[in-house]
Amino acid sequence: MAIVQHRDDEHPGKFGCAQAGCSLCLEKLLQQHKGLIYLIVRRQCPGQADYADLIQEGWIGLWLAILRFDPERGLAFSTFAGRAIRNRVWNAVKWAGKAEGWLEPQRAGDSLTAILAVWQQEQVHQALEDELGCMPERLRQVIELTCGWGGQTPLSLAAIGRQWGVTRERVRQLHEQGLEFLRLPAFSLRLRSLCEQDSRIAYRQARRNYDGLRRRRRASR
Repeated sequence: MAIVQHRDDEHPGKFGCAQAGCSLCLEKLLQQHKGLIYLIVRRQCPGQADYADLIQEGWIGLWLAILRFDPERGLAFSTFAGRAIRNRVWNAVKWAGKAEGWLEPQRAGDSLTAILAVWQQEQVHQALEDELGCMPERLRQVIELTCGWGGQTPLSLAAIGRQWGVTRERVRQLHEQGLEFLRLPAFSLRLRSLCEQDSRIAYRQARRNYDGLRRRRRASR
């Protein structure tokens, strides 16, 4: 069987490949989303159940979610997988006869929606960090400084210019180039997938915006 290689681990074709029997794609997807297992177990583990058993059930839930997921239905995989993992974990507690007291109404902070929100934020942060790591040094620095990456205080373009000894206009140009880089479909596949901005329409719009910025930059020279 021919294995289709994709640039990111969340490309819809990766699921089809895993479901067709590709162990490489299946393993990549499992590793990509394993953090969801630990997050759900950590947030909802009742204390009486064995932690290792719940983690094992979480892996089974994630594996089943990958094999059953249909990207064309429009549901985010994190939501689909989160439900599958939680169901396996809850069932494991029931089977062990340790569910008493755990089936009470959950606190708002322990809801699946809240858990997925935390996981989503962590994944987006990691995807953006990985993308920044691929950028040219100067462009990466200007993006990190303007947005306050890493907990720093965000700086204005003028402040960065004074720090670097260049004009504000030059910093603005670098900042624009950095944003162009971040929007490139070739580099932003994973981030767009996490933010559900990976439709064909979204990619075509990103490409048009990128081409427009390049044309304006060439015209200004």
